[in-house]
Amino acid sequence: QVQLVESGGGLVQTGGSLRLSCAASGRTFRVNAMGWFRQAPGREREFAAAINWLGSITHYADSVKGRFTISRDNAKNTVYLQMNSLKSEDTAVYYCAAFNKLGYSDNDDPDYWGQGTQVTVFS
Repeated sequence: QVQLVESGGGLVQTGGSLRLSCAASGRTFRVNAMGWFRQAPGREREFAAAINWLGSITHYADSVKGRFTISRDNAKNTVYLQMNSLKSEDTAVYYCAAFNKLGYSDNDDPDYWGQGTQVTVFS
């Protein structure tokens, strides 16, 4: 099995920044592409960002493009999400996700999920 543990969530003022981290453990050889999804109160979980195994290709939802940056350190089995210029609508539980496949394509379903970390943006 693969375990994903997120950290870095919290409270931040509008316009501020946060960096989320997600560490993979267990059968990490099965982990290739990784990503972040989020779920706001009363809404369905949605895709935010993804990165391929090499870290050379990234995907972003339109709502976060230009503000969020996904990156990874394969030596540490860790993926990051740098979130800048945060808005109140970014308030959500952020979930780390991992895929068996090397790259991410639209609407791919993750093979593994983290437990989520809360991000709250206040004005």
